Amino acid sequence: MNFRSLVRAFVVAVAMQAPIGKTHAFDEAKYPDWKGQWSRVPGAGPSIYGGGGWDPSKPEGRGQQAPLTDEYQKIFEANLADQTDGGTGTWYGTTCRSHGMPAIMNVFFPMEIVVLPDTTYIVANDVHVYVRRIFTDGREWPDNIEPAFIGGLSLGKWIDEDGDGRYDALEFETRGFKGPRAFDLSGIPLHEDNQTVIKERIYLDKADRNLLHNQVTVIDHALTGPWTVVKNYRRNANPRPVWPEQECAEGQGHVQIGNENYMMSGDGSLMPTKKGQTPPDLRYFKPTGK
Repeated sequence: MNFRSLVRAFVVAVAMQAPIGKTHAFDEAKYPDWKGQWSRVPGAGPSIYGGGGWDPSKPEGRGQQAPLTDEYQKIFEANLADQTDGGTGTWYGTTCRSHGMPAIMNVFFPMEIVVLPDTTYIVANDVHVYVRRIFTDGREWPDNIEPAFIGGLSLGKWIDEDGDGRYDALEFETRGFKGPRAFDLSGIPLHEDNQTVIKERIYLDKADRNLLHNQVTVIDHALTGPWTVVKNYRRNANPRPVWPEQECAEGQGHVQIGNENYMMSGDGSLMPTKKGQTPPDLRYFKPTGK
């Protein structure tokens, strides 16, 4: 059984084990129809880095005009130079580490959203399959949050904007991060203190029910102020879409040793990724005799 099947089995089990009164209180007709398979809508300009810029309305890289502080703009520029030389810069997804938030909402592979009475699940196929849980049961923020790449805790509420008795949007906030993380494949960095706060508002387009919007605001000490963008996702017209499996470790050739990224060649030998790269420290290996 693959991971996606396990996720679905888990969600069904949660729904079946909910108290009867709570289950009856969940009126599905009150909630928006977010069922199906959602994929990223391509952004502006060519995809230089292969994943689209964090702000889809602007070109990738420097074209994003990220509101970085002077310190983190220098880090970003150094990252771009390293990527030009063949390195990975401040984008760590090449090592099969979780891209984390907010990058996974670039939706590199199709995602699914499951709405239940007290929790909404966003199943994002990142370097692996990750499940974001947005709790809408009215709980308060705890004193301590176990940090995670995708955020340790997300709390939200449903919004009925026009008072017609049906929810139009889900607003939620995510806190409790660990790193390193970046916004997108161009390596736009987040602050190393990991004190990021991310606010999201997900809603369907009023004119196109197969177009989903996510207004994302990132508050982070690497930025001069909150950075708000709108991400867009298109629903697959096929009601029974194929769900591809993504397992980053399969065929993975990148090897990170210390702060350097190397490649594994076809014959299993370690090789550099950029010109003039120094070899790793082999102090714990005895030289072999000729």
